[in-house]
Amino acid sequence: MPLRDHFRPPLDDETSWEGLHGQWPAMIVARLNRELPPRYIAAPRVRLGATFEIDVAASEKDVPISAADEGRLQSTGEGSAATAVWAPPRPTLELATALPEQDEYEVRIYDAQRRRRLVAGIELVSPANKDRPENRRAFVAQCAALLREGVSVSIVDVVTTRQFNLYDDLLEQLGLPNAALTPPNYAVACRWQHAGGGGRWRSWGYDLAVGSPLPTLPVWLTDDVAVPLDLEASYEDACRDLRIA
Repeated sequence: MPLRDHFRPPLDDETSWEGLHGQWPAMIVARLNRELPPRYIAAPRVRLGATFEIDVAASEKDVPISAADEGRLQSTGEGSAATAVWAPPRPTLELATALPEQDEYEVRIYDAQRRRRLVAGIELVSPANKDRPENRRAFVAQCAALLREGVSVSIVDVVTTRQFNLYDDLLEQLGLPNAALTPPNYAVACRWQHAGGGGRWRSWGYDLAVGSPLPTLPVWLTDDVAVPLDLEASYEDACRDLRIA
């Protein structure tokens, strides 16, 4: 089924973006947790307000991998890249680069007893993320901070009523060339891999259009392991549960 326009009539007269925004992450989590190796777990996180929050986070648990799970990690033939069962496509943008440093003032507290470490984040863009310059800057700054820490970041923007492209803003902040994705709607997976004194930027970006199906993105758990994020299937799950035709 194709992408709907949730922000204009007739659909926005019958349902709300908030309902989809709340349900879609849960469907993504349900599908990802069937794909992830046992040492990883995905969980939704929703926070109302202008502050940027990751809607789906994939964390790593400190548990041993069985011999069967080790066997699932197979080489894709692209350098040292490997994947759990699924081989992602070649990136739509790949560069040798060092991300510029930036001052950060924040406190992060982790549950040391559970030994969880954030490895991937998926953000479903809301209208509030795009409506004011300060909100757009906060969104981009947080994505950049996560990428510098080795966390893979995916951004999905289906907001049709605001034209700002947050992914282009992210590339600009990182000093990378424009990705040529058509605003305002796109889906992109990004990762920055440390390599000696520099690094390599890789991203998988796709234009989105109302009436067209959504793509599958690679969610990177480590430098060598990725699982598929089937946006189309999880989106249809959410629409079906919400009775959105």
